[in-house]
Amino acid sequence: MAQNSSGRRIPNIMITGTPGTGKTTTSSALAEATQLRHINVGDLVKEKKLHDGWDDTLDCYVINEDLVCDELEDMMEQGGNIVDHHGCDFFPERWFDKVVVLQTDNTVLYDRLSRRGYTGQKLSNNIECEIFQILLEEAKESYPEDIVVALRSDSVEDISKNVETLSNWISSWSPVS
Repeated sequence: MAQNSSGRRIPNIMITGTPGTGKTTTSSALAEATQLRHINVGDLVKEKKLHDGWDDTLDCYVINEDLVCDELEDMMEQGGNIVDHHGCDFFPERWFDKVVVLQTDNTVLYDRLSRRGYTGQKLSNNIECEIFQILLEEAKESYPEDIVVALRSDSVEDISKNVETLSNWISSWSPVS
């Protein structure tokens, strides 16, 4: 049985990976299956203006990590959250009971990102990030190795299997008395 020592009664999960690996799809399905709260950090940054402006080169907001962490602190202490973001190294280690890194075959990822309109440097940077497993390494360096897991996310079947696996983990999780 999975356990924690944080005092939370419900676990927090980080779902990370290169853009296009299925973080939001997986997080939404998992939230629906488990009734945990899905927090899409990209949406939160836009809605609450938790950024330092727009990066024209990378075509995205420059996230203000301190503002994001301040915004999430109380929710994370309560537990019951699925945090969906392409980076994970700036969140406090104590927040998460499981860190999931979604990984996708480079050909599948290229097609997904191209359909989203990614081109040039933004497209190549994200493909290289996946090839070199940057986000898996980041997760392993930022969190205890026993809570980090890499899952394939190439197809709808993979996503369904991942949601089932994570739902089972959540069901078996219990707070330490």
